[in-house]
Amino acid sequence: MQEISKTSWHSLSVQKIAEMLQTDPKQGLDLSEATNRLQKFGENALSVKKEQSPAISFLLQFKQPLVLILIIAGSITVMLQEWIDTGVIFGVVIANAVIGFIQEHKAGKAIQALAQIVKSENVVVRNGEKIRLFSKEIVPGDVVQLRSGDKIPADMRLYHTKDLKVDESVLTGESISVKKQTEIFPSNTDLAERKNMAYGGTLVTNGYGVGIVVITGDGTETGKISQTMFKAEELETPLTKRISHFSKKLLFVILGLSLLTFIFGVLFTQRTMAELFMEVVALSVAVIPEGLPAAITITLAIGVGYMAKRNAIIRKLPAVETLGSITIICSDKTGTITENQMTVNEIYAGGKFFEVSGTGFQPTGEIKYEQNSINLDEHQTLKECLIAGLLCNDSDLIQKENNWEAKGDPTEVALITAAHKANLKQTLAESFYRIDAIPFESHLQFMATLHDNAGDKMVYVKGSVEKILAMSSYQINEHAEYENVTEIDISKLNKIADSMASKGLRVLAFAKKKIVDENHKLEISDVDDGLIFLGFQAMLDPPRPEVIEAIRECQNAGIRVKMITGDNLKTAISIGEQIGLNHSSQGNRRNVTAITGKELEQYSGNELVEIIDKTDVFARILPERKFSIVKTLQSKGNIVAMTGDGVNDAPALKQADVGIAMGITGTEVAKEASDVILTDDNFASIKAAVEEGRRILDTLIKFITWTLPTSFGEGLVILTSIFLGLLMPILPVQILWINMTTVLTLGTMLIFEPKESDVMKRPPRRPNSPILTKDLAIQIIIVSTCILISVYGLFEWSIEEGNTIEESRTIAVNTIVMIEIFYMFNCRSLTKSVFRMGFFSNKLIFLGVIVMILLQIAFTYTPIMNDIFQSKPIGIESWLKIVGVSIVTFLIIETKKFISNKLEIKTQNNNL
Repeated sequence: MQEISKTSWHSLSVQKIAEMLQTDPKQGLDLSEATNRLQKFGENALSVKKEQSPAISFLLQFKQPLVLILIIAGSITVMLQEWIDTGVIFGVVIANAVIGFIQEHKAGKAIQALAQIVKSENVVVRNGEKIRLFSKEIVPGDVVQLRSGDKIPADMRLYHTKDLKVDESVLTGESISVKKQTEIFPSNTDLAERKNMAYGGTLVTNGYGVGIVVITGDGTETGKISQTMFKAEELETPLTKRISHFSKKLLFVILGLSLLTFIFGVLFTQRTMAELFMEVVALSVAVIPEGLPAAITITLAIGVGYMAKRNAIIRKLPAVETLGSITIICSDKTGTITENQMTVNEIYAGGKFFEVSGTGFQPTGEIKYEQNSINLDEHQTLKECLIAGLLCNDSDLIQKENNWEAKGDPTEVALITAAHKANLKQTLAESFYRIDAIPFESHLQFMATLHDNAGDKMVYVKGSVEKILAMSSYQINEHAEYENVTEIDISKLNKIADSMASKGLRVLAFAKKKIVDENHKLEISDVDDGLIFLGFQAMLDPPRPEVIEAIRECQNAGIRVKMITGDNLKTAISIGEQIGLNHSSQGNRRNVTAITGKELEQYSGNELVEIIDKTDVFARILPERKFSIVKTLQSKGNIVAMTGDGVNDAPALKQADVGIAMGITGTEVAKEASDVILTDDNFASIKAAVEEGRRILDTLIKFITWTLPTSFGEGLVILTSIFLGLLMPILPVQILWINMTTVLTLGTMLIFEPKESDVMKRPPRRPNSPILTKDLAIQIIIVSTCILISVYGLFEWSIEEGNTIEESRTIAVNTIVMIEIFYMFNCRSLTKSVFRMGFFSNKLIFLGVIVMILLQIAFTYTPIMNDIFQSKPIGIESWLKIVGVSIVTFLIIETKKFISNKLEIKTQNNNL
């Protein structure tokens, strides 16, 4: 058998294909040959990528540099035989690993979902007999019969069709069912235009067909998507990248400082080796921000709960943070931006244009002429045009309680909905008894139905503009009473149809003809001329109403939105304009930039990158190209989100920094490939998710800005002790107490801080920007210095006052904790004064402060804590001094924020 994997089957005759595959289109394969081919080609199923074992996946959770630092810290406490601290640190490490393992356990299931989508039973002809087989048993060369409702088992070349329509939206993105035919197509025909092919995993919506299976398993178009998904890279989030980079640097800084201080102590101090080792251990424990990994995990996990309340289910924990950094959203059109429900929104009849309100299949809305509601009896040509759409129709619209259920082709359902809006009910069909019909065929380009209405025989016809106008001889006289007809003006009507099509509308033409004889059989010759043209109905798969506002808010937030679709260029541009893709973040209007998949193929290298970056709308795009568009945008440093619902979106969803799938209409493939699932299938929920993501990202940066001065301040205290030969004001076990308790009581409450008012009015954080800006780095240095001065100042004062070393160290510990409490209020906003943003807007902050103070009272005054942490009770004068230096630190940071804001305003004014 010849090589079949790269053959352009749509460009070959059925006879040639049968010869290549050594099969008989009438008899099919014999059983023995089918068995041999099953062994040769394997089961008609998609390969599944071998996943890592759970044990390996769990162990990989420990590879983060910051986690390694925690492990080092835990190992140090083992050497110190501080078992309580050892348990706490390793408990945090294991908790981080468990949470990460559970959250990402399902990340590799997209391929299995793809395998499920093609499982079905089909009628197969073997040895001239029809038998039902599971899809996995089908082999190349099998003859398969297709009927309405069948799931197509493999890629097939069709050689017989009868009104066969296939829903290929999950593969091509095209919202309209494709009418299949058997003619040969050129080898370079796009996937969506290969109408003589039926593809595995798509669904037969109407009619009957027979074809020869040409490719099975991984070779099918669905299989190619599966293989593309294998190539999709698992990406780190922007923050985890920066924290990983920061952690690696911190690891080397700790090792370097430890070695340096140890050498310095040996050469220039009189300390024993044991004392030096303990001081180096204290330094290492001080500088390591033990609570940071736990805080990040807790923040993201809490964000998952908030997202769920806003209709976004998070499948992968880091996606919470990544949503806050998105710079580009690439959205599928059908079912994501649009309703996936065709809607008639303009009608031309009797020389007049009528507007139709309402969207989707819900028959709510009305028909207006020149902005005024109409009386249908005063517009008889319009009425006839609507009747033609209602009767020349094989679909149905059924009311079930308060909902309307569409059955059949979306285009035909749209015509029924339009008739409903004019109060023409489907019961009208009962008075127009259908006698016969000519079903729509692509080569005919029309459908016709013959009806009996009280003895009168009337044919109603609908079809393409070109065909119906060619078959029509008359049209209603625009200036005469109804039924006065005149010779048709095809030129004028073509211009009108072109004008409607230029808006991205799909235009259908309608006509009628009275049959005078008693013949009950409708023939093509009855309608090939002499028709009376009734009008045009133009329809569109409309954008969701809330999408326009959501996109505008995204643009205001500096996020670019790009639409990627399998639809034609005119429709895509029209939708792009309607949803505001021609608006800039400054609100300026411009032309929508658009390109087709074929045009895109003409570019390469840097030119391709620039074209993709500048384009708003991508039309006639194949799945592989969606994937490459996302990768190209990422190559420019963008953080890309991709939304979609079909099989064709899965590779791009998996490759994107954030893949967002539709929860209601989305296929299991799309859901399993995604990071986020929208439970309401609403693009507007993406804006809410981005807003929440930005709040969480803000919170994480606030937390890091708050926690690092503690570690750095403690580190400075230990370094000062070593280099100046002073007593250590704090011990390693006390440092661990400070770091872990403050994170759990104060830091976790900071996580619940509400979003700031300008969160969606500022541009996204640059992907390559550091975790901390220069301004925040200065702030951390200031607070670290305040901790150093305050701790040593009060420690030395206590010693001079005659207090014991234990009492003095207790004062030092409480000083650090109290400064952290006041500094936490500074960090509720990194730019605004805490008094300007609602001092009591986060009541949990005050709960955390109360708990922390109670813990410090226990630390200071309970005997068991005194024994464990070598602390001792202190007097009221000490507390007053501790609170005093904390207030001073608070006021310094508030003053610093005030000065920074003034300087920024001055800089902005100078740039104008």
